[in-house]
Amino acid sequence: MEQYITDEHAGLRYKLVGDYYFPELSAPEAPQIGIWGNRHCDYLRKHKPLDYEVMLSGGKLNAHLENIDRQAEELLSQLVTDMAEHEGITEALKESNQIEWVRRMNGIRHRAEEIVCREVVYT
Repeated sequence: MEQYITDEHAGLRYKLVGDYYFPELSAPEAPQIGIWGNRHCDYLRKHKPLDYEVMLSGGKLNAHLENIDRQAEELLSQLVTDMAEHEGITEALKESNQIEWVRRMNGIRHRAEEIVCREVVYT
């Protein structure tokens, strides 16, 4: 008996295991959605259910959420960098007073996250 057979009509390939042929199946690649995409998904589900259902049924939801996640990460990174530079938070401060540097960077990060939520996630 042949080790592999192909069903041209169904487009499947089968592998011989013992006396039986089993289809070689693979799962689709999982979407790469982070915290911002998940927050946007929750927002859509709760506040814009029609948009959510249209994207979900059309198979475009995961691509949209990946795009939102990427945009949010880029904006967050840019905002944190710009705010730290504007407020004079430098590596010298990090070396001389780590606690103060962490306190100020955490404050900047929280403010930047609020901006990202307002500008990208909850729109």
